[in-house]
Amino acid sequence: MNQSIVRTLPAALAFALAGIGFSAVAQTTAPSTTQKVENAGEKAWDKTKEGTEKAWDATKSGTKKAVKATEKGAKKTGKAIDNVATDAADGTRKVGDKIGEKIPGTAQNEAVKK
Repeated sequence: MNQSIVRTLPAALAFALAGIGFSAVAQTTAPSTTQKVENAGEKAWDKTKEGTEKAWDATKSGTKKAVKATEKGAKKTGKAIDNVATDAADGTRKVGDKIGEKIPGTAQNEAVKK
């Protein structure tokens, strides 16, 4: 029995020390893995924040461009409408003058006689 204890004791002691060693390695590895996960999370947050800021800046820039384009278009449309209205009024006056030339007693009729 002494011989088997002598053989068993070193093996048990070896397993116990190996278990302690594995436990120590596992404990030192865990913070490293945790740190890696935290770093990855921080990097992901930073990229998301950066992407959001870029998207916001692009939205503001696009909105400003759209407002300027709308204002420019509105001015051109206003000028076109004004030109059409002026032309229509001029045309109406010309037609009125032509009609007035044929009606006795109107200023246009008197102007034609002179």
